[in-house]
Amino acid sequence: MTYLLWITYKGTNYAGFQVQPNAPTVCAVLQDAMQAVLGSRPDVKGCSRTDAGVHARRFALSFCYTGRVPAEKIVPALNAHLPPDIRALAVQAVPEGFHARYAAHEKTYCYHILNARIDDPFTLDTCHRVAQPLDLAAMQAAAAQFVGTHDFLALCASGSSVAAHGDTVRTISRCTVSRCGDRFVITVTADGYLYNMVRILAGTLVEAGLHKRTPDSIPALLQSRDRRQAGPTLPAKGLFLEDVAYPDL
Repeated sequence: MTYLLWITYKGTNYAGFQVQPNAPTVCAVLQDAMQAVLGSRPDVKGCSRTDAGVHARRFALSFCYTGRVPAEKIVPALNAHLPPDIRALAVQAVPEGFHARYAAHEKTYCYHILNARIDDPFTLDTCHRVAQPLDLAAMQAAAAQFVGTHDFLALCASGSSVAAHGDTVRTISRCTVSRCGDRFVITVTADGYLYNMVRILAGTLVEAGLHKRTPDSIPALLQSRDRRQAGPTLPAKGLFLEDVAYPDL
């Protein structure tokens, strides 16, 4: 049987999802729990790698399992063996050959910004703080310019293998900025992402919010295909994988 497992995690203490040598990762910790619960260590296929310090509200991974533990017992059993900053949410059977990454239709990320002069101890690991006042309307106008199918090479980290040799065209179906008190949230839904794309996009929108660039400069930025023309790469701690869409399930 092939299963799709949904998890949520706070990425502060991990070097991303993907297993790495000599560094704690979400995948390694999850597989340790699977070993304890299932009696085997399945090869898991994550929907995304996620960088060190990035969080996930709904992260999907697929794996094969032919043992005797019933599906309805897997989630509570895993949670009994997982640390508090990783939780299993739900599990479902999926067609044989299903791959959590390749079957994903769209993924939604949110980037959280605290617009305040002083850090908030309670959001220190989950928000990037910007001290200067941000112009919400300017950020919203700039965000709208990213919607559509574009070459996003300008929003890809320099040195990325995709930037050097791959297809850098992606489709963003949603890019919005909302505010609640001193918290700004940038939400992006796309059919795929380049390396550090959302964090660079967020840094570019912050520049718009600080009036360091105008919203109508975004099309020329994209056309330039030049990473140096975009904003800074904001810290990983403000980034959340919010959801993954599988329309065929």
